[in-house]
Amino acid sequence: MTPGRITPAIVLLAGLAVPAHAATIQITIDKLVYAPAEVSAKVGDTVEWVNKDVLAHTATAKNGDWDVMIGPHKTATLLLKKAGSVDYTCKFHPNMTAKLNVAP
Repeated sequence: MTPGRITPAIVLLAGLAVPAHAATIQITIDKLVYAPAEVSAKVGDTVEWVNKDVLAHTATAKNGDWDVMIGPHKTATLLLKKAGSVDYTCKFHPNMTAKLNVAP
């Protein structure tokens, strides 16, 4: 092997060590409804709420772990750092409810 030269075998092995990329899970808010109402994700993923309503909303974890403000016609994100199932609601519109299941 020539010094400084990378062989295909080394590139292949290096590629196997690369961790999987985190996902972005999109939840739409439209007409006072989170859609989908239940999603599954993993620690390290990002949840992105897209508010299509003319009203501000929140995604507020009922267990107090997080509280995300989503302005009218805006997008907001949350990086998932903890595993578990979390029910959440909108502080302004308590009839809006959803569930986020986060795997380790």
